[in-house]
Amino acid sequence: MTDLSTLPSTINLIGMPGAGKSTIGVLLAKQSGHRFVDTDIDIQARTGTTLQDILEERGFQALRDVEEEVLLSVDIDNAIVSTGGSVVYSDASMQRLRRAGPVVYLNVPLTVLQERVDNAPPRGIASDTAQTFAEVFAERTPLYQRYADITINTQGLSPDAIANRIFALVSKLQQDSPKKSEK
Repeated sequence: MTDLSTLPSTINLIGMPGAGKSTIGVLLAKQSGHRFVDTDIDIQARTGTTLQDILEERGFQALRDVEEEVLLSVDIDNAIVSTGGSVVYSDASMQRLRRAGPVVYLNVPLTVLQERVDNAPPRGIASDTAQTFAEVFAERTPLYQRYADITINTQGLSPDAIANRIFALVSKLQQDSPKKSEK
């Protein structure tokens, strides 16, 4: 088990819709004692509507704009932060996350993501309506990889195993570069 005292004050989770950011984020928060911040929930609280409604009524750029506005203003100190999948389109948001703490990319195979998204209620995936889920995946994957300090390949791992791997890797990152979260 990882010594939780070696964890950074903030851990940021990025990845596609269906990657498990909220599930893993809640688990990390419970185990570490950090607060849990889900930017999708914050967007819905701020706008009074669902992500899907924002997409349908105002379009994907409006959802991205609201996502950036929320991420730049919400308190993410001493928190496990679960971001919306489109956060990587905003360099300002990603730089804020990286200053706060390590960015962890939950890498899940497209087939697994597709199945999870197909079996979930509509969730407001910010993309051009002409794009397929596979096209969004292909477009975002290099962005996730570019911004990630750590990539976790989650295939075949339980939520507990993913959380333990994240704790171990962010602790090691913190020890290897203690000023990382101060940038």
